[in-house]
Amino acid sequence: MFVGRERELMALNEMYSGDKFECAVIYGRRRVGKTSLIQEFIKDKKAIYFLSLETSGRVNLENFSRSIWRVEGGKIQTPPLFASFIDALEAVGDLSCDERLILAIDEYPYLAGSVEGMSSMLQAQIDMRYMNSKLFLILCGSSMSFMEHQVLGYKSPVYGRRTAQFKIQPFSFFESIRYHERFKASDNAVIYGITGGIPHYLSKIDGTKSLKRNIYDSFLNPTSYLFEEPSNLLKQELREPQMYNDVITAIAAGSSRLNEIATKTGLDTAICSKYLRTLISLGIVKKESPMTSLKSNKSNYRIADNMFRFWYRFVPQNISLIQSGGAEEVYGSIEHQIPAYMGEVFEEICKQYLWAENLAKRLPFCFRDAGRWWGTNSIKKREEEVDIIASDGERAIFCECKWTNKPVGSGVLEGLIEKSLMFSYKEKHYYLFSKSGFTDELKAGVGSNVRLISFDDMVHERGRGR
Repeated sequence: MFVGRERELMALNEMYSGDKFECAVIYGRRRVGKTSLIQEFIKDKKAIYFLSLETSGRVNLENFSRSIWRVEGGKIQTPPLFASFIDALEAVGDLSCDERLILAIDEYPYLAGSVEGMSSMLQAQIDMRYMNSKLFLILCGSSMSFMEHQVLGYKSPVYGRRTAQFKIQPFSFFESIRYHERFKASDNAVIYGITGGIPHYLSKIDGTKSLKRNIYDSFLNPTSYLFEEPSNLLKQELREPQMYNDVITAIAAGSSRLNEIATKTGLDTAICSKYLRTLISLGIVKKESPMTSLKSNKSNYRIADNMFRFWYRFVPQNISLIQSGGAEEVYGSIEHQIPAYMGEVFEEICKQYLWAENLAKRLPFCFRDAGRWWGTNSIKKREEEVDIIASDGERAIFCECKWTNKPVGSGVLEGLIEKSLMFSYKEKHYYLFSKSGFTDELKAGVGSNVRLISFDDMVHERGRGR
């Protein structure tokens, strides 16, 4: 089932509608749906789809040759193999000389790694043949560093030849709920909280089973796909997966500052910083600084990928019990912790909602940035946090996000207003987000600069396409 990616498909089809040469670079982390996007785009078009393998150049050439001849409808039962990639690329130029043709090279980093000078060969063909053809070239890859430096970087032989680039991101919560519409909204929020909006992980959720059964089957079953997914991903992407595992484990256990993570892992801070940069580039970890212009050196590191965050929080310490058949006991422990785990996820969902409202111009002003703030309250002489501050530099929306089973009361608004006194914005607005609604007392006493938004309202509004 193909879901979403309407903007990307619209852009690709608009490019395709022309007659001139196009070169689109599509990249993003593994499992994010790049191949599904390409397959959906080319399904009704004349196209050569080639999946590069992490193998020898000779094997890739043989497979590439077959892919080229397959576009002719299999008229040749035993297609000839090209003598070289130059010959194969020239054949593509011949096929696209007078007719629109797509050449999609998936996992291009594998091909470039197996064939010396592959990018230079492509550059030569683009400059000498493809520029005057009707070829639509797609270069796709999961290795973020390779795609950003060896394909999009200015030192790349193909630099300047691309006509568009698409960095494919995980689905937002409001996009991900389209996968499993039979679940109630709060269950879909938890599903988003354990899959991170990664399409491949969303596809592993069984819509005929309960939320409990899906968590049980996906994360607490030693034979399931997601049970070993984090370690498998680290092995695929990194040379020293164990060291990166230690860094993620330290963050999951509560270490958020560089020196804390280095101490916990026993790494030198410079080396630890290098590992963190790599994890950030893979979308597994994120570095955050407090929102707004208030002076702060309190940047910290958090796990950005919800599937990794859920797995590292609940699975490693229970591995032995799970492996020995105690998954039921483990789930019993997890179930009680899900509301607390969902606090950070709900903040993320609320921020996505704010951005959508911002782009639709349904807020008091158009903000430029939004994020968490934490630091010292110089008035109260204590550490404080604000879930979200959205600001244009002069005005701000202060937000509190509550994923609890009780309606939010007046005390939460009073606390948020009190915290806002630390900031000198000329205009302040207050948004309260709640899973379970609001007390009558709070609803009766809000001012014009206060907005109360329930989780059900958010889902309903975004579901209507607002």
